[in-house]
Amino acid sequence: MKNVVITGGCGFIGSNLIRWLLEHRKDWNIINLDKLTYAGNLENLAGISSTRYQFVHGDITDKACVQRVIQPGTHYIMHLAAESHVDRSIMDAGPFINTNVVGTQVLLDVSRAAGVQRYVQVSTDEVYGSLGATGLFTEETPLSPNSPYSASKASADLLVRSYHHTYDMDAVTTRCSNNYGPYQFPEKLIPLFVSNLMNDQQVPVYGDGQQVRDWIHVEDHCRGIVAACEKGKAGEVYNFGGEAERTNMQLTRRLLEILKKPDSLIKYVADRPGHDRRYAIDCTKAKKELGWKPEVTFEDGLARTVEWYQQNASWVERIRSGAYREYYLKQYGGR
Repeated sequence: MKNVVITGGCGFIGSNLIRWLLEHRKDWNIINLDKLTYAGNLENLAGISSTRYQFVHGDITDKACVQRVIQPGTHYIMHLAAESHVDRSIMDAGPFINTNVVGTQVLLDVSRAAGVQRYVQVSTDEVYGSLGATGLFTEETPLSPNSPYSASKASADLLVRSYHHTYDMDAVTTRCSNNYGPYQFPEKLIPLFVSNLMNDQQVPVYGDGQQVRDWIHVEDHCRGIVAACEKGKAGEVYNFGGEAERTNMQLTRRLLEILKKPDSLIKYVADRPGHDRRYAIDCTKAKKELGWKPEVTFEDGLARTVEWYQQNASWVERIRSGAYREYYLKQYGGR
């Protein structure tokens, strides 16, 4: 059996990753270390009763806590815990520096001391900055972050690089485009728009709505993380994208079509400060070296995602009301 620690496993990507691993990696024991900040939701993992899964409530910046979780004999660390919303980072960068930079440093130090076999840093294409109308981000694209969030992630990535170079630590970094799918916190574009439209509420479109993003279904991203862990070369970076570029306006209108809502629900709002114009990922390296490729088409994935939110409207409402936190109190008594 392999002993695996996943940080941030109660978040959107982390919870999907844990569910995927429990189904597809029967010889993995999983410890989920999560602080349960506002976007960490234990309900994302409701129904899991496997003896191969354990939840630990803790903070990755707390070295003593991390040392209790990451012990000698731990095979893999998959680091997904992060403050991840650009708008929140613009309002207050402090939590992003603490969690994304200091937390990563603590994990690296403890992992190295415990002799962890491989450390996987899960990052974002936002560290590359913004593209023009053409071109794609490759693993060789210089880092040029444009928000406090992306700057904190780039800083963490560079720490990982330095630990590999300085200490010969076995670490790989993954960077992906915009994720979508079930269990995504409804402040992000797709779940926010879907939940608003389901309630006949307007959806806020930044600026002219012509910002371009590449969308990857969370299942494809999870498969990529595992492929990088199992097949990646130490010290390397691997990009994962869905090869599905859409402008925000194209995406908005498609959601209106799926949900059969009028264009009058579009509300244009002032653009985000420093809003990157276009992201697009070149996945060639991951395809060649890891044997990975995106398998979920955007049209199919988006339809499935909308259907999931329609079938789980109460989950969304519990988050919007803050009631989802009651689940932790019920399950763990606030410990």
